[in-house]
Amino acid sequence: MVDADGFRPNVGIVLVNEHDRVLWARRVGGYDAWQFPQGGIQHRESPEDALFRELGEEVGLKPEDVKILGRTKGWLRYRLPPRLRRHNSTPGFQGQKQQWFLLRMLAEDSAVSFDHHDDPEFDHWRWVSYWYPVLEVVDFKREVYRRALRELMPILIRQRRDPLA
Repeated sequence: MVDADGFRPNVGIVLVNEHDRVLWARRVGGYDAWQFPQGGIQHRESPEDALFRELGEEVGLKPEDVKILGRTKGWLRYRLPPRLRRHNSTPGFQGQKQQWFLLRMLAEDSAVSFDHHDDPEFDHWRWVSYWYPVLEVVDFKREVYRRALRELMPILIRQRRDPLA
């Protein structure tokens, strides 16, 4: 499903632990590519439904394993380099438009697993500092990561002040 401008709707997931460190996952494939969990929104699926489906498929977590703290207000877009674009859609596929969610991990770290899907996205993960991904993600996603984390940071700060919010 691609919109009129060539962007596929997608959710991005920023999962924080009790120390406000974020889950950073390494993609399968033998190369050292790390990213936040993310995935496409399917036809007739809400962003929240896609969030929980992707969370289960990619990192093995269930809705009760997390708490939604907030999300970005609008769509954040990134263009894929031409070599990574699919050319089988009309209009021509350009990249992703994403709604980003900030989640608090409620489960133990041992709940994270990659064996809940036939074709796993990731093979390893770790907790990293909040801003670390902006410097380490592949360059074409860097600006979206920066914008998402900047927009979500006030939500995290408010939640620190009032954990019941």
